[in-house]
Amino acid sequence: MKRLAVLAAVLAIAVGCGKSSNEPSGPVNPTFTADIRPANEVPPITNAEASGSGTATITFNVTRDAAGNITSGTVSFQATLTGFPAGTPFNVFHIHQAPAGTNGSIVINPLQNPGEITANAQGTATISKSGISADPALLQSIINNPAGFYFNVHTTINPGGVARGQLVKTAG
Repeated sequence: MKRLAVLAAVLAIAVGCGKSSNEPSGPVNPTFTADIRPANEVPPITNAEASGSGTATITFNVTRDAAGNITSGTVSFQATLTGFPAGTPFNVFHIHQAPAGTNGSIVINPLQNPGEITANAQGTATISKSGISADPALLQSIINNPAGFYFNVHTTINPGGVARGQLVKTAG
């Protein structure tokens, strides 16, 4: 009988040491936001498109091995741009590697056709792309140091970039 009581106590302790109810029940994909503004570009934008701004949400859809290492992943982009002149063509958008105040190399570059995304009569536009393949080591690097990367969009008038914002991790 004593053995049964000891076994019951050990099982109770083991169950109590399991997953807490505050932990997520499934995988959480890393998510980032960026407050994109013409003033954040290097150099800052001062022409007709300087009144624009936007917000971007970037989600990594990752697969991990048993040790938690990323083995593959894709990237999804959602962005809303406002305050731009009507008809502004947003020719490209991507993630660069560089801290605030410095221009850097493109590391994730979704392909799009120039002019595919254009501001409407109210000066707003929406970017929505998903399933963009990315190197697992790069995804981990962004997760480890999101402030070392930025999202930006380019227009015809500002081919070097019209609005930019550093990544901020919000989940995962």
